[in-house]
Amino acid sequence: MDRLFEILKSLEKKEPEGKIGSPEKIVAFLGNPGSEYTFTRHNAGFMLADYFSEKNGISIDRLRFSSLTAEVTIENKKVLLMKPQTFMNKSGEAVRDALSFYKLDPETSLIVVYDDIYLDVGVLRIRKKGSDGGHNGIKNIIYHTGTDSFARIRIGVGKPPKEQNIVNWVLGKIPETDKENFYGSLTRAGEALPMLIADKTDLAMNRYSK
Repeated sequence: MDRLFEILKSLEKKEPEGKIGSPEKIVAFLGNPGSEYTFTRHNAGFMLADYFSEKNGISIDRLRFSSLTAEVTIENKKVLLMKPQTFMNKSGEAVRDALSFYKLDPETSLIVVYDDIYLDVGVLRIRKKGSDGGHNGIKNIIYHTGTDSFARIRIGVGKPPKEQNIVNWVLGKIPETDKENFYGSLTRAGEALPMLIADKTDLAMNRYSK
């Protein structure tokens, strides 16, 4: 667990797997840019991006489509990894621009990774489609792509207590008491992601949704 924490914090820059042609898949990791949002619940998507990229020797650092991006090959697929820098509520603008540029259909080519307050910490849900569930980033992606039929990995961050404001909750840091379960879910999400990229979403759902 200490090693996982160090991976998330260090983010040593390494070369990606190699230059490729036009991507066949886009993976959008949702979060908010800025150091003040690092390790907050709403940045679960960014944290998976950082963990996955460090583990696989990828640098998500090229600014395109209002996002930090990397173009890599995963499971023999050409993939664009992106961390939108538009802030959460406008994530759809960046995703739309990337899909439009590469002329990709979100229903077959888009995977979105994000936090979910309706799942307990440590729980993952993998789905092929679904509503926005009150998540403003997903709501904006649905608005700009015109569909809710895209694959997604939802990372549980827990529901706020009744007296807690939802905005303050999602912008709050992951507490020490939750880190073991939360980092465990990132590990599993990192294992599941290549399966979604390889169009084995059903298998990933059965194996990693908990």
